[in-house]
Amino acid sequence: INCVTFPVPMSTPEQQLLKPNEWSYCDYFWADKRDPQGATVSGFEVLLQKQLKGKQMQKEMAEFIRERIKIEEEYAKNLSKLSMFPMAAQEEGTLGEAWAQLKRSLADEAEVHLKFSSKLQSEVEKPLLTFRGDNFKKDMKKYDHHIADLRKQLVSRYAAVEKARKALADRQKDLEVKTQQLEIKLSNKTEEDIKKARRKSTQAGDDLMRCVDLYNQAQSKWFEEMVTTSLTDDRPVPVCVCALKELERLEVERVEMIQQHLRQYTTLRHETDMFNQSTLEPVDQLLQSVDPAKDRELWLSVLVLKPGHALARDKDGFKKRKR
Repeated sequence: INCVTFPVPMSTPEQQLLKPNEWSYCDYFWADKRDPQGATVSGFEVLLQKQLKGKQMQKEMAEFIRERIKIEEEYAKNLSKLSMFPMAAQEEGTLGEAWAQLKRSLADEAEVHLKFSSKLQSEVEKPLLTFRGDNFKKDMKKYDHHIADLRKQLVSRYAAVEKARKALADRQKDLEVKTQQLEIKLSNKTEEDIKKARRKSTQAGDDLMRCVDLYNQAQSKWFEEMVTTSLTDDRPVPVCVCALKELERLEVERVEMIQQHLRQYTTLRHETDMFNQSTLEPVDQLLQSVDPAKDRELWLSVLVLKPGHALARDKDGFKKRKR
């Protein structure tokens, strides 16, 4: 497949997986595929595109969090603005105290949401944006070019083997024809011509063996770069090579990074709810202390002290004293 040789079906009914106990890249993506436009896309290119798509998804998540931050900032701004509205500012007594505290709680809640938006920016959005910076695409291109060079070498040496195989077949056929012609005396070819044809056939066989050896070297290098490093945990992956294990590692690293920061989002969100609840506790306490009788007493006591509003008590009850 794609100039990589595998055992023939008769000798091996089913190709054995290199990592049978897990789903691994090294057991897939050997064949090419066609994109919607009909262009050929190599299996390794599919894996690279997955990496780049992951980078794009990560960027879009960061943009989503940015929009969430804007909502929090706008909400905090509106809460702070509303807390300063003078509505019902003349409410008195215990109810007035509770009302004033409720308005102050809006300013406190606004501060909570501003802190939430700030933490979202530094602890969620920024890490999503900066993880694997702009050089990531360039690194992927380097890996792609390196693997492409290895594959070109493999393809060219595979083609050389096929060419040498055909040349050997032609030389053997030529030798066979000349030998038959000599035996039935249909030609004046001498034994020297037969020897010459035999030498050419032998040389063609040697050329084929040399081409096969070069091809095997190229295929071994291909497996070493693409697969062997995926199977051996204690071997470092070459810096210039994105082996299949390295691609798997990069994907795991990306998913775990996003998981970590989305968990941080939920943690911050829960903290915000707790802080918001704490801003309401003083309001709840004052609301529980609201006493209409006490408010009436306070209102009357203040009213009595005002000139012209002193109240006298007679046998018929309260009445307004004339000035």
